[in-house]
Amino acid sequence: MAIQRIDHIQLAMPAGREAAARAFYGRLLGLTERPKPAHLQARGGCWFEAGAVKVHLGVDADFVAARKAHPAFIVDNLESLCAQLEQAGFPTVADQPLDGYLRRYVSDPFGNRIELMEIVRS
Repeated sequence: MAIQRIDHIQLAMPAGREAAARAFYGRLLGLTERPKPAHLQARGGCWFEAGAVKVHLGVDADFVAARKAHPAFIVDNLESLCAQLEQAGFPTVADQPLDGYLRRYVSDPFGNRIELMEIVRS
């Protein structure tokens, strides 16, 4: 038996902040919200996806932002996305170069670290 792929990532969020999640993950990052199954809706949070990328935001009563652990998303036009994020009040930060990628970090509305990577094509 071997792991075949990742189905989704889950990030924690504080209770009652679904509107902020929708604005960041939906409007700014361009992910589409998907309804949570009925039996999970009472827990709060939101689910988003775009193609094979699935992000679940779950409410954690003892929420602490993930400031080091993070998902990394491959994006098109990193420069434009970062400009849009910064205009919306989400500063992006450069890190050490990584061969074959342009990359920056941003924190979601809850302080979770998100890496944004653009593949450099030769």
